[in-house]
Amino acid sequence: MSSTRNGTEAGADGYDVVVVGGGNAGFCAAHAAREQGARVLLLEKGAKGEDGGNSYYTAGAFRVAHGGPDDLADIVDDETRSLLPTTDLAPYTAADFAADMVRITEQRCDPAMTAVVTGDSAAAARWLHGKGVRWRLMYERQSYVSQGRHVFFGGLALGVVDGGKGLIEQHTRAAEDSGIEIRYGATVEEIVRDPDGAVRGVAYTGPDGRPHRVTARATVLAAGGFEANPELRRRHLGAGWENAVVRGNPLNTGEVLEMALGVGAAGHGDWSSCHSVAWDSGAPVGGGDRVYTNQHTRQSYPIGVVVDTDGRRFLDEGADYRNYTYAKYGKEILRRPGGRAFQLFDAKTRPLLRPQEYDTDSVTEVVADTVAELAARLGVDPDGLAATLDGFNAAIVDAPFDPAVKDGRAARVDPPKSNWAQPIDTAPFYGYPVSCGITFTFGGVHVDGDARVLTESGAPIPGLFAAGELVGGLFSGNYPGGSGLTAGAVYGRRAGTAAASQEP
Repeated sequence: MSSTRNGTEAGADGYDVVVVGGGNAGFCAAHAAREQGARVLLLEKGAKGEDGGNSYYTAGAFRVAHGGPDDLADIVDDETRSLLPTTDLAPYTAADFAADMVRITEQRCDPAMTAVVTGDSAAAARWLHGKGVRWRLMYERQSYVSQGRHVFFGGLALGVVDGGKGLIEQHTRAAEDSGIEIRYGATVEEIVRDPDGAVRGVAYTGPDGRPHRVTARATVLAAGGFEANPELRRRHLGAGWENAVVRGNPLNTGEVLEMALGVGAAGHGDWSSCHSVAWDSGAPVGGGDRVYTNQHTRQSYPIGVVVDTDGRRFLDEGADYRNYTYAKYGKEILRRPGGRAFQLFDAKTRPLLRPQEYDTDSVTEVVADTVAELAARLGVDPDGLAATLDGFNAAIVDAPFDPAVKDGRAARVDPPKSNWAQPIDTAPFYGYPVSCGITFTFGGVHVDGDARVLTESGAPIPGLFAAGELVGGLFSGNYPGGSGLTAGAVYGRRAGTAAASQEP
């Protein structure tokens, strides 16, 4: 039987910490426990090649506090460093991050948890850099060129080289190099407790269908939410949500979250809302596209207009930077007839669309020489669309257009477009059918600052920790872009550190 470096006895299988879930949060927990000297086992539900949780399907963006380009120069790649002299990136403090969390969730984020994530975000990025995570600035996603300079917007700039795919590859390499054991195709069936109620490991079914039981002094749950479970979506999010398209991991079906509640964990946060985006209507409905992953998102809507099948606009495309609106607009699309909408652009705005989302083989695109033809090919009411665009084009205020800043170039219609309004009047015209793509759910278990899972009375459940999307309390109704991976890293690191010191 093995021991940790401080002499405390490990579990019967020789593990000190077992981590459930092989996404970003789970790997961060495993790294942190391992660096404390613990012997760590990571159980991943996906088979090799289907692993990585939701993290694999992301663009790899991390929202972190920083002091501007010079503050990040020592952790970014060479290509980014070569562009820093022509980069405008305003400092983004922990206070700025916290203020965005409060504003975007309309004060429904847990204050203590928010302080943990925003306060530790910069340190987490540097810690991950030390684990082999490679950073860059996301010029193609988060900046526009204005007067010869790359201007970043919306408080988000830092991303992982090669996106979510690269993040999981780098995490996996670091784990293997440090001696963390990973078992793939492991479906957890039970959280194991001793007679006193302390958690002592898990039971799982392996890829061969055989049952296994792993004991350990501490267990970290990082298995995601319930976004890939239509029944739970309908139960918690409401009628109609069973029709949402799964954006990422089809294996996040919520059973581990329900097990945690079943052993006494307190539910926390907003169980009635989620992260959902505009998603290509031609993408696979069940998620799991390992090739295009995040590229099915359609996020250049702030410089166009969005209409429903009646040809009517139904949201303010320019209410804020994309980073602060995209995660709530999927819900608005789901509410429209047929759960579909259409992003429209013309010859002036088409060149500004994100190439990694709109110039791929996966894109569903309609191009037409007239608005009437575009409407017919999209299946949109032509008279309704003509009236909408005529009124929109006529209502645009005379202000300079600049996609890099909130330019105040508004269309005074109902609903308004507050920024970046350009008339849709120059052929050819472009249309992109979109549906609601659900990313992750916001409700989860309650944890303290050490990521210990709490009961309804606020007492920690001995031996049980949690991190990532399985944790509730941080987001409600909306979400600041890039904060999910950051939260997973911060709480994953804390979970692993605390789990490694769990007494037997």
